[in-house]
Amino acid sequence: MNSRPPAAVTAILLAGARPIPDPLAQAAGVPVKPLAPVGGEPMINRPARALLAHPAIGEVIVLTQRADAFAADPATAWLAAHPRVRFERGGQGIASSLLDLIETRALSFPLLLTTADHVLLDMAMLDQFVAEAAGADIAVAMVERATLLARYPQSRRTWLKFRDGWWSGANIFWIGSAKARPVIALWQEVEQDRKKGWKILSAFGPVALAGALLRIVTLRGGMARIGRRFGLTARLVAMASPEACIDADKPADVTLIEAILAAR
Repeated sequence: MNSRPPAAVTAILLAGARPIPDPLAQAAGVPVKPLAPVGGEPMINRPARALLAHPAIGEVIVLTQRADAFAADPATAWLAAHPRVRFERGGQGIASSLLDLIETRALSFPLLLTTADHVLLDMAMLDQFVAEAAGADIAVAMVERATLLARYPQSRRTWLKFRDGWWSGANIFWIGSAKARPVIALWQEVEQDRKKGWKILSAFGPVALAGALLRIVTLRGGMARIGRRFGLTARLVAMASPEACIDADKPADVTLIEAILAAR
């Protein structure tokens, strides 16, 4: 049984720049991708507003190498002025930046991580994720392929294959306690291979890799097994909303997201 959702979750909004130039940022003529327009405004604005509007979220930390760029843009200057938003400098990797933030800023748990390109993030997604992740040391939001393709057959994602389906990440993560540090450290090792599912799985050991390749384990079972290996509670949150795994990563994604926003 899940615990009652915490009253003050700290949200970390990942708004950094990758080492290589981002095509969406280049096309928009902006210094970092989160400033690229989607639906008529910088993409970061919508997930930021969703986080600030949710009753479980307290502070929102924007993790980026370019806080100055957000303060200088009239469309995002509100973030720099908001009393519940603060900017922290990130490094080149999400996991290393997160570990540094936890250790040097003494953040209180739980933490909810999401990305600035999660333009379709809304209250319903946050309601489900917070409710189902509460009480876990680490939780990951995923969408099963049938859920996405039933509504958006044209969408193309990276899928991990298990006995209980094909799964794609929804860019929402839960760090419930300090017990998650070893998993974040492992994430740091495989971060550059986040699009190569087999390398990610192999980092969790040969059983996890073989189980996935042979389809002899479910994703939920695999998460639980990983949790036991690290002495913590790890949980999958299977998102009900297909939009949960549609982020603004490519021009085709932006086109789809803008069509969804227009329909709303």
